[in-house]
Amino acid sequence: MPEILIVDDEKEIADMLNAFLENEGYEIKKAYNGNDALKILEKSKPDLALLDVMLPDIDGFTLLRKIREKDFFPVLMLTARSEDLDKITGLSLGADDYITKPFNPLEVVARVKTQLRRYHTYNQENTLEIEEYDHNGLCVSPGSHKVFLFKKEIKLTPLEFKILWYLCSHAGEVVSSESLFENVWEEKYLDNNNTVMAHIARLREKLHEPPRKPKYIKTVWGVGYTIEK
Repeated sequence: MPEILIVDDEKEIADMLNAFLENEGYEIKKAYNGNDALKILEKSKPDLALLDVMLPDIDGFTLLRKIREKDFFPVLMLTARSEDLDKITGLSLGADDYITKPFNPLEVVARVKTQLRRYHTYNQENTLEIEEYDHNGLCVSPGSHKVFLFKKEIKLTPLEFKILWYLCSHAGEVVSSESLFENVWEEKYLDNNNTVMAHIARLREKLHEPPRKPKYIKTVWGVGYTIEK
């Protein structure tokens, strides 16, 4: 039974999400602040977390950073703010999705199911030895799901790895933002370029890419992204 952690200081919202998700057969753990959430995470690892951005002690972004230091399960951010900067910040820190309040709880359930399906499918993929990407100091292995930059391992989330491997598997080609989104997120592209841009920016940061002249993931303006063959 998948376990979901709900972190929200608004008890009514946390209880509502609890009821809807529990009805779908998920095991639920709740915390009304960030410190209680950290205590739960010390004892067990959920399959997915729903994090409110505005918490009374530590904010959701800080909690997300702490989670991403060692865990890569899906994280969906909940917020009453709709500014693009907040969304880009959350996605850049490793969030997998962003939901703005007020929301339809059935939409949250649908997004949770999508993220869990993607996460478990990805982590149970066939790991038979297949061709690696090894070029200019960057080695990406789909068999071990590991990335090395000049023989030093780079830690990526499953979603980040999937983005990078999709580009590597199309090395020498220009991959459009639409194609990247629909193949990695497995959802219809609806002007989601900010989502793609935020994850590419995070990948470049982890690969120590200079923002103006990236060495590996290059932008083809107005088209998409490419990586050298």
